[in-house]
Amino acid sequence: MKMNIGIFDSGIGGMTILHQAMALMPHENYIFYADTDHVPYGIKTREQVVSYVDEVIRFMVQHDCKAVVIACNTATAVAADLMRSRYGSVPIIGIEPAVKPAVAESGGKRVLVVATPLTAHEKKLRKLVERVDDEHLVDLLELPGLVEFAERGEFVSDRVTAYLKEKLSGYALDRYGELVLGCTHFNYFKDTFRDLIPQQVHMIDGSLGTVRQLMRVLDARHALLDPLTTAETDWDMQKNDIRVRYFESGREITDKAKLDTIRRLHERLENMRKI
Repeated sequence: MKMNIGIFDSGIGGMTILHQAMALMPHENYIFYADTDHVPYGIKTREQVVSYVDEVIRFMVQHDCKAVVIACNTATAVAADLMRSRYGSVPIIGIEPAVKPAVAESGGKRVLVVATPLTAHEKKLRKLVERVDDEHLVDLLELPGLVEFAERGEFVSDRVTAYLKEKLSGYALDRYGELVLGCTHFNYFKDTFRDLIPQQVHMIDGSLGTVRQLMRVLDARHALLDPLTTAETDWDMQKNDIRVRYFESGREITDKAKLDTIRRLHERLENMRKI
């Protein structure tokens, strides 16, 4: 019996990681868990988030997961280290805002990191910035509203554009070289970000780096079904053959309408992956 790779988030944002994993590892089995009973994590207390993450990790262990990806920047910042100490037999891979590569690639220009409030205020992100930002180039911007838009399935609209315009209005964007999408929900909005920021500003997120780390961990444990690769699957050819079970806070999704919505989310993510 093939074991599963477990990927979870507070909502649909973590599908960014799932989609990237499916593109690089199409022969694996996946469980995707959206903790919709508690979304969004980014405005909850630290203690609440730790409790939610612990419940999900236990679920993943009970469902034969050979590795678990915390596909949520907030949950990673708050709970990843604690979960690794509690569940030592199962590798737990977290995601963090791609601040280090952004600073390295910025060419001395400023770096804008957009994140949820809890991620922005967690010591983990602050320490990361302090470690890599020798020239004090990084600015943090909280965008809690984008999570709410994403969970409603509202990705392109006048309201989304107005929200981002207002939030970005305080920044001289021509001084920036990198925009770090520090929440997996934000990847759904790459097209609107692209319309609002100067062309020289490069968008970066942690999805690809997280999946590659997952692959390295599985390979080191001889648990990777295919050899390590950087070649991505032709999504249109492979999408119907990849086995994924989807859960909402522990309840398996079997409703056709919900599964159709998930299919459309994957189609949007595939389009956003090309931006």
